[in-house]
Amino acid sequence: MRSSFFAQNIGLKVASFFLAAALWFFVILSGRSGTVIDVPIMYMNLPPDLEVVDFPKAISVNIEGQERMLQNLRPHEVTAIVDLSNAKTGRSFLTLGRDNIRLPKTIEIMSIDPQTISLTIEQQLKKTVSVQPAIVGLPKQGFVVLGMEVAPDAVVIEGPRSIVSNIYNVKTEPIDITGLNRDLRYTAKINLTNPNLKAEIQRVAVDISVKKIK
Repeated sequence: MRSSFFAQNIGLKVASFFLAAALWFFVILSGRSGTVIDVPIMYMNLPPDLEVVDFPKAISVNIEGQERMLQNLRPHEVTAIVDLSNAKTGRSFLTLGRDNIRLPKTIEIMSIDPQTISLTIEQQLKKTVSVQPAIVGLPKQGFVVLGMEVAPDAVVIEGPRSIVSNIYNVKTEPIDITGLNRDLRYTAKINLTNPNLKAEIQRVAVDISVKKIK
């Protein structure tokens, strides 16, 4: 009799099981959301004698997760990591996957755009170049500039070979001498117009001598 009772209610029990499972999935999946975020790329372990000169700074990542988790996501929690320890000079194409994205494990990555990035790597070059003052304006009427001295008058710059090899001098930031009627010492910042360049020193002293015309 007991086994007959269970046999008669097997359909009801199966239906109850599937109903409970559906309810569980509904609770789990409810509140989920998706969004697309811009993720900065961090290039790591580049050999010290190499320089990345042409590269994407960010990628777009389509993510899904609990809406509350997405709302609480902070920018520093999401980063794309690219390991360049085996990098070689020339143009490279790298495919990014889930392993490249640093993201809380509770959030799912749906897609990465672009999934393949390209970058150009060059040999670094150091070179000593002269420093020239960038003068704007004219001294006071009746005065002339006798001369200018820069100390130090040369600086070591460093950067990608294709850029550094074509540079023979660098200029200071603009130095305005409008209305100048006496000698002037000015501490000027070196103006490196290319963001891939670095200089061993950042500022130089510029001595400007003027003389009154008789």
